[in-house]
Amino acid sequence: MKYLLDTNICIHFFRGQFKLIDKLQEAQIENCAISEITLAELVFGAENSSNPKKNYRLIDDFTEDLKILPIFNSIHFYAKEKVKLRKSGIMISDFDLLIGSTAVCNDLIMVTENVNEFNRIAK
Repeated sequence: MKYLLDTNICIHFFRGQFKLIDKLQEAQIENCAISEITLAELVFGAENSSNPKKNYRLIDDFTEDLKILPIFNSIHFYAKEKVKLRKSGIMISDFDLLIGSTAVCNDLIMVTENVNEFNRIAK
């Protein structure tokens, strides 16, 4: 595995934006993963949508061949980073910090639009 996809990238993929279908095929899906936090955000989005059934199907199809990483091995790193970020006054959301921590602890490249936020996390 090489890449951890952020929630916003998954949503763009679902919407057929930015030629992400081609880019994911090029990167090879077996080299990509999402955090279980991203899955939770996607499921919330589906449930909150005007067509949950359709959106749940999109998520199920997308995650069928995609590795979903647990956050368990990232929790200590998350806690240290949250303390560091809080002390420096440059907080990011808990969910983004957990996703970024998962990327760091699994030595993966974070694929996101939120580059400025994720760059605050130590590598």
